[in-house]
Amino acid sequence: MKNEHIVHAYDKDLGRLESLIAEMGGLAEHQLADAAEALAKRDVQLARRVIETDARIDALEKQVDDFTIRALALRQPMADDLRAIIVALKVAANLERIGDYAKNIAKRTLTLSTMDPVGNAAASVQRMSRQVQGMIQGVLDAYAQGDIAKADDVRLRDEEVDLMHTSLFRELLTYMLEDPHNITACTHLLFVAKNVERIGDHVTSIAEAVHFQVAGEMPAEERPKSDMTSTMGLEDD
Repeated sequence: MKNEHIVHAYDKDLGRLESLIAEMGGLAEHQLADAAEALAKRDVQLARRVIETDARIDALEKQVDDFTIRALALRQPMADDLRAIIVALKVAANLERIGDYAKNIAKRTLTLSTMDPVGNAAASVQRMSRQVQGMIQGVLDAYAQGDIAKADDVRLRDEEVDLMHTSLFRELLTYMLEDPHNITACTHLLFVAKNVERIGDHVTSIAEAVHFQVAGEMPAEERPKSDMTSTMGLEDD
């Protein structure tokens, strides 16, 4: 009877942990969507709301940290249960960083709203953001369902984000070359695009953590990367 009680209590702990992660993930996804919309629509109020809401994600991460530390101390989990707790910590840390990047996009939106729009760059950022939002939804489903196939699919989709980032990088360089007055705004947009690309990397890290939780090992293949911006310069074709 005592063992049954311990198992039930531990299952309840894991359920609470999964709920916290789900809440964090939902907030992070909305933060990215709102940040991209604020940029596209030059909506200062929405951008400020994204900045303010980031504190909620930080608070949830602290709850996850406190909860997992208590579970480790009281339950002394082994094998699958230990992996579940380790993965929850990794997932929460990555979601917190996603929230930070969304906040950074919103902060730059406040500055960009005072400048003239640059071509279709904001719309390009929003398209890229929607791609990453789909990845966030997919990886949260994979985590909730323990679905390794979904997690691996999300991991592979990061390559598409890299390609979009490289394309947007070239687009912004073109705007700067065409008119030096665009340089300041384009510089902010380059940082925004990099923020979105980094969010994709953090989503991929979550996917790898899910793979580890289910399989007990990290994916064997190297993560595919197609971001060429680190080797590109103004002279690139």
